[in-house]
Amino acid sequence: MAKGDTGVRCFQGLLILGNVVMGCCGLALMAECIYFVSDHHTLYPLLEATDNDDIFGAAWIGIFTGFCFFCLSVLGIVGVLKSNRTMLLVYIILMMIVFAFEVASSITAAVHRDFLTPNLFLRQMLEKYQNPEPVNSDDDWKSAGITRTWNRLMLQVNKCCAVNGPTDWQAYTSIFRTVNNDADYPWPRQCCVMDVQGKAINLDGCKLGVSGYYHNTGCYETIAGPMNRHAWGVAWFGFAVLCWTVGI
Repeated sequence: MAKGDTGVRCFQGLLILGNVVMGCCGLALMAECIYFVSDHHTLYPLLEATDNDDIFGAAWIGIFTGFCFFCLSVLGIVGVLKSNRTMLLVYIILMMIVFAFEVASSITAAVHRDFLTPNLFLRQMLEKYQNPEPVNSDDDWKSAGITRTWNRLMLQVNKCCAVNGPTDWQAYTSIFRTVNNDADYPWPRQCCVMDVQGKAINLDGCKLGVSGYYHNTGCYETIAGPMNRHAWGVAWFGFAVLCWTVGI
């Protein structure tokens, strides 16, 4: 075998290896984004109510680009093995298009992490939690989703109360405050420590704010923590795949 043929074979082998790695990365990116959009922590209603759920949009784009990276890696391997210029040209053109989509996905996920502030969720909770008079069907849907999500967070998930703590219900004007008596409902019943039957172990102690009978920690980390982790995953793993693609 001529020395030139050996060099070509080595180059082809490197291209095939690079595409195999890219295909595996594409499947991993797709799996990560699917896990994100499946909303394992059931937090999507809180983002939906803000009318800015672009982080989930970025994850959906990530699913598409991850699958495309896998398919294109197969096309690239076949094109290299057959030394087919047409297939390789199609591969390069499609790769540039998918590359642009993944850039958009990664940037969107990275930028919108800063959107998840405590004040965002606090204002949303105060305005829509247990809202008895929504202005329209869309507001009704969002208010119901927020109420359901907050009840689950405070009661089942992390045994927390409000965004920063139970004082949120006292320090700020809210729908909850206008429809409930302050003495009977200083904060929602879900903020009380419950027994195995789902009843407050000491309702009067909870109302009075006696330590041990109510949850005095906020839920912000329970909300923002998973969202930020998954947003970073979608963004930076996407950037890593893009860097590998450029190397190929």
